[in-house]
Amino acid sequence: MNAVWIVLPILTLLMFELGLTLRVADFKLFRQRPRPIVAGLVGQLVFLPLLAFAIGLVFKLDPLFFIGLVLIACSPGGSSSNIFSMIAKGDVALSVSLTALSSVITLFTIPVIMDFTTRYAGNAGVDVHLPVGSLIVQNVLLMLVPILAGIGIKRRFPVVAGKLHALLSKIAFPALIFLAAVFFIQHRETIVEQFGKLGLCVTVLILSAMGGGALLAKAMRLNRQEVRTLVIEIGMQNAAQSIAVASSPFIFNNDIIAIPAIIYALMMNVILLIYVGIVKRK
Repeated sequence: MNAVWIVLPILTLLMFELGLTLRVADFKLFRQRPRPIVAGLVGQLVFLPLLAFAIGLVFKLDPLFFIGLVLIACSPGGSSSNIFSMIAKGDVALSVSLTALSSVITLFTIPVIMDFTTRYAGNAGVDVHLPVGSLIVQNVLLMLVPILAGIGIKRRFPVVAGKLHALLSKIAFPALIFLAAVFFIQHRETIVEQFGKLGLCVTVLILSAMGGGALLAKAMRLNRQEVRTLVIEIGMQNAAQSIAVASSPFIFNNDIIAIPAIIYALMMNVILLIYVGIVKRK
């Protein structure tokens, strides 16, 4: 089974479901509350990729895993972060806006960051090339178009959008777990062999991202709800997007690059669930 024909529809489904939760106003929150938006976007788009790059260097990752780790770090925020923010009694409006903005902005930042990363990895003797044009086209078709379609349906047919969201929200998470399971089965020997080092790298990435998000939020003097939201938003990235870029025959066409995202999808949910549990007790 070629997993790419599973990941591409799942990514499209997740992005469409995200669009069903968005309004045009969600993209305009920056005007009313610039500080938390700037803090969140700097954390996601600047701090996180730099952090992943540094961790990859410190742990001396294999070039393909290095590319995969940076790829997950420069992906947009995951749509599940909105649910986690709600459960943690964070700022849901801020979470939704950051997810929406990062999903659009990363259409332009991912090609730049990954082009630099693959060139750097190429210096280690790995023959990996990034077709930037194909990456942009795939991201537009699988991310931007479904998001816009979801927003359009919500605006024109709010009742239908509500029913679709209720259905798809129940499917989205199991679909991502199914995707991770398929990749695990196909590459179980490599994943088991590399899980110790990669699992540690991914865990350090997530915990450092969450800690950096908290420090960034406090430096910007944000309130408690906003701090919780930034911790979740910066610590929770779109693993399906990373897997789609890594395994797509139009871009990297390399499942090994997707392995860090598979491990990330598992560790991300475990760590964030623990965080939400601690926050709720407090």
